[in-house]
Amino acid sequence: MSDDLHFLTIAEAGTRIAKKDLSPVELVENYVDRIESLNPQLDAFVTPTLELAVEQAKSAEAEIAAGNHKGPLHGVPFGLKDIYETKGILTSGHSKVMEDHIPDQDATTTAKLYEAGMVLLGKLSTHEFAHGGPSFDLPWPPARNPWNTDHVTGGSSSGSGAAVAAGFLPAAMGSDTGGSIRNPACLSGTAGFKPTYGLVSRAGVIANSYTFDHCGPLTWTVEDSALMMQALAGHDTRDPASANVDIPDFAAALGGDLKGKRIGIVRHFYEEDLPANDETKQALEAAYDVLRNLGAELEDVRLRTCREYMDVKVTIAESELYNVHEGNLRTRPSDFGSDFLGRSTPACLITGADYVAAQRERRVMLAEMAPIYERYDLLVTAGTYAAPRFDAHRTISFWEKPAITTPFNVTGGPALALCIGYNTAGLPLSMQIVGKPFDDAAVLQAGDAYERATSWRSQRPQLDPNGAVQPAPQPAPDEPSNADAATRQRVADAVSAAGLPLNEAQIDQINAAAPYVAEMVGRINRDRSFANEPANTFSFSN
Repeated sequence: MSDDLHFLTIAEAGTRIAKKDLSPVELVENYVDRIESLNPQLDAFVTPTLELAVEQAKSAEAEIAAGNHKGPLHGVPFGLKDIYETKGILTSGHSKVMEDHIPDQDATTTAKLYEAGMVLLGKLSTHEFAHGGPSFDLPWPPARNPWNTDHVTGGSSSGSGAAVAAGFLPAAMGSDTGGSIRNPACLSGTAGFKPTYGLVSRAGVIANSYTFDHCGPLTWTVEDSALMMQALAGHDTRDPASANVDIPDFAAALGGDLKGKRIGIVRHFYEEDLPANDETKQALEAAYDVLRNLGAELEDVRLRTCREYMDVKVTIAESELYNVHEGNLRTRPSDFGSDFLGRSTPACLITGADYVAAQRERRVMLAEMAPIYERYDLLVTAGTYAAPRFDAHRTISFWEKPAITTPFNVTGGPALALCIGYNTAGLPLSMQIVGKPFDDAAVLQAGDAYERATSWRSQRPQLDPNGAVQPAPQPAPDEPSNADAATRQRVADAVSAAGLPLNEAQIDQINAAAPYVAEMVGRINRDRSFANEPANTFSFSN
């Protein structure tokens, strides 16, 4: 058995399997050995399905031998973020709340990947319900970064990023509500693709935000993401937001250069809104030079600030998340992790009027993108900055500052995160490439062209099978809030009205977040014409 099978890309493995130069069983057994040896250092899995994977690999091998080859994914292993429902297999959301949940059907995406012949190696770690942080008070520990296990892998698709980077599997499904495919891709050095909203079904995936949830792949190369998208994209009547559009041949669109492409650099995101360090900015400038050498024309462009997008997104998304989990928050709040509670329960301070105002402002933001899409084929900006240590994490930081990925959840078009180098500590650096709605193929083509012109994909994290499992550095406990008496009373009234049986520490998390919530909803423009309808206005299908 070759020692490097675990670092094959989907394209490489699929080609060898199709030629019968590689057995799906041999490939899966290689991954099984690696997972059993190294996963204790990374905690990428909630539920490994290794025996199932071997059985599926045997079935794939028999099908291929019989002349029934299903395509480039046939016999190739994958993993699922543990919010994707899997018939007969635990789907927990990485939470005590659903630690016994065994679905009776597959998510649409799960079924599509099975139909393409893929082999499931397991359910992967996530931040709790795709929203909490890297928490240590859950039934399963958080995934750790294979480049340095003292550092986080980003969220919320943390296990997906860790597993792909570590060579546990060549592809994993993530979800992206404010950056949760792209964040772990950035921090783990993988390729993470958030498709256009509605292009990939959300049916059977535990909801975070109905307005902003996107499903998509994390892979080692952009080419592999294109191969995954071919199987994933398509209309689904089970998903009310599913788009009934023609699906391009994503893989066929790859190759070539970027001649004639007009690319806007959203520089203010990382120079003004969320200032990056010099290493990050230098890596971005070098990446832009690569794009220019490929024939693209680049110039700076300004969008709204990251803070403005974040205000709208968080007001909407936290309201929707609270609604999803309201029943359990009212009856069993202590079964949630502290980090999830510190993000979700402050939504009891957001009013219905705040929610509608944010949805109306989002429609304005969507309209503002039209002239941008007219002028530029693509946008580029920084990805999430290099991975911090576990002990740097603070729950309140979610409310304190915006995220550089979130604007493109609000605008809804395709967004790709990919590696553009490594900092002096050996941690990955990243860039985002963003496209027009349903021009996903152009984003993937540009990312693939960049990867082929650079050498970053040849570098992989080095893991020692004999290495000792070291405990992760723990974040410090939350500090008591310094909320004034008026804030505490407002919070107490809101908690009582919501019927939340919270303890003193849980209430104090809301006290700490309350000033940020008030500032956030206060910044949203409410001086709009009555004709400015919310972005989620219902319409009948034809």
